[in-house]
Amino acid sequence: MRIVAGRLGGRTLVVPPKGTRPTSDRVREAIFSRLDHLDVLDGTRVLDLYAGSGALGLEAASRGAQHVTLVDSARGAVAAARGNVATLGLGSGVQVVAGPVERYTAALATAPPASGTALDLVFLDPPYDLSDDDLAQVLGDLAAPGVLASGAVVVVERSARSPEPAWPDSLSPFGRKAYGETVVHYAEPVEPAETVHAPG
Repeated sequence: MRIVAGRLGGRTLVVPPKGTRPTSDRVREAIFSRLDHLDVLDGTRVLDLYAGSGALGLEAASRGAQHVTLVDSARGAVAAARGNVATLGLGSGVQVVAGPVERYTAALATAPPASGTALDLVFLDPPYDLSDDDLAQVLGDLAAPGVLASGAVVVVERSARSPEPAWPDSLSPFGRKAYGETVVHYAEPVEPAETVHAPG
């Protein structure tokens, strides 16, 4: 595993010895090519859920993200992510959170980020055996008011055998791309309709 591009391009990453399914360099390169085109990397706040080694979030940091949070509950994944952050010298720009993703997003929905610190980009690369209902709950938490910034992008990786994620009403899917056994889904917040005032 390596960082594909950016200021840390070519640097290698440690992966957990077992229990994770790292996103291949090819798929990461395709994802970030699209995100570069959407201009959602430079100076942004990124959340990487089910982070494993942290490869997606660390790739975002390499390409200019302002702050990245990596969340995973597996001990080996957390150790690998923390080791990668230290080795890459990212310091305070990357935070590693050890704990269940579902607990983290539930807390976000209850107490959204402070004004000006909403999330610009969220990655979800859950285990393929994560239930559709559990994924829907996490997406629902992310869609709570104040969690996502205007123009944010949510990226979900799933098995090609899995159905389309059950998007909440306030998230609108805008892209889907298959790479062998992996399918990458993209969604964005639905912007509230402008209020139309009656004349007079």
